[in-house]
Amino acid sequence: MVCTRQCWGAGLILLGLFAGCNKPVEEIARPPEDPDYYRQLPPGELALVKLTDPSQWPDFSGGFAHRTGLEQAAMNSLEYMTKPSSKAFFPYGDISHDHAVASIEAFIEVIRNARSGEELDATIKERFDIYQSRGCDDHGTVLYTGYYRPIFDARMKPDGEFRYPLYKRPDDLELNPATGKYQRKGGGPYLARAEIERGALAGRGLELCYLRDRFEAYIVTVQGSGRLRLENGRFFDIGYHGDNGHEYASIGQALVDQGLITPSELSLQGLIRFFQQNPNQLEQILPQNPRYVFFTPRTGGPFGSLNVPVTPFRSIATDKEVYPRACVAYLQTLVPARTADGGIRNHSYHGFALDQDTGGAIRAAGRCDFFLGTGPEVGELAGRTLAEGKLYYIFLRQGVPDAGTAVNPQPPANPQSDQVPEW
Repeated sequence: MVCTRQCWGAGLILLGLFAGCNKPVEEIARPPEDPDYYRQLPPGELALVKLTDPSQWPDFSGGFAHRTGLEQAAMNSLEYMTKPSSKAFFPYGDISHDHAVASIEAFIEVIRNARSGEELDATIKERFDIYQSRGCDDHGTVLYTGYYRPIFDARMKPDGEFRYPLYKRPDDLELNPATGKYQRKGGGPYLARAEIERGALAGRGLELCYLRDRFEAYIVTVQGSGRLRLENGRFFDIGYHGDNGHEYASIGQALVDQGLITPSELSLQGLIRFFQQNPNQLEQILPQNPRYVFFTPRTGGPFGSLNVPVTPFRSIATDKEVYPRACVAYLQTLVPARTADGGIRNHSYHGFALDQDTGGAIRAAGRCDFFLGTGPEVGELAGRTLAEGKLYYIFLRQGVPDAGTAVNPQPPANPQSDQVPEW
């Protein structure tokens, strides 16, 4: 969410914390009263099921109002699909690599030419097959959270104030091609967060920069990327460059389980406040998430796990073990937005996005994470993003002509403002 998570998933700290369901955005079969958003699918089973009954298809017209940045996001997916390495992850079920590429190209042509929501809906249903996520319960229930790229003050050298390092990838870390996970070179688990934060990597020249707050450093290592503001006002962007191979664990869940905070206090701001008031808890709580991310300087971006830029509200993070990389998704959920009086309330959100990221906590069919943007104001919204909904994907129907030629960027029809979030 590289922005992975690689951008800060403010919702990550909330995951698994609320047992009760929010009201689904659409009518679905009643889910369990205590949904397990982290339920794992049986080995070899994928998250998507093809919908052959048109009565189960969603109304795609809502996507017409949310097209700003969508074409560029789709072009970024096509950039990923040109990489030879992308072919290793297809076929996805019966979707070949060429079929996925043709689907993205055809989608770009559709959103360029659509003149109304009704036309968009009709064209999608005419030209594309529609798949739905099984969700956490085989009834389509997906928990949505939000993530963003934070901005933190940092220094390139340590001093009395800035003393919490972020590290480059160690040379004794390697990617296991069989598991797709990082491990110690030659085999075996790598250092856990507790060992790294206690200085196990010190003295090896791996320090990339230093932050002044331990919890801010934690946030960056959960997200997998960040925008850092140096002493001279210059911004220094860093991105994901590997991890220690350990599974993500929610510190929010740990705080609730230990009775240190209540569910109503579970927001990013609430956790920042808690650790500011209880700094002695950092040493006990943070190591309970053993996962740690390593970094490299980056320009542009922020970047997702596909190593292409992610776009506010047009990029999502899912579990790439069960969802298809780079493909076109359609989201139905609730997302917070600011009101005219400066408050925040949930709005119904129906819109298209590209599946371009993943995250340490996004490891199930019942989870999806929005990328919302950069900076503290966006971060507040990300921390409030926690709602159920549905998740669909579209693929060009077999026998329907695709775009026919390579798609070149051009301005979308009826361009809208670049206001983010866009409602």
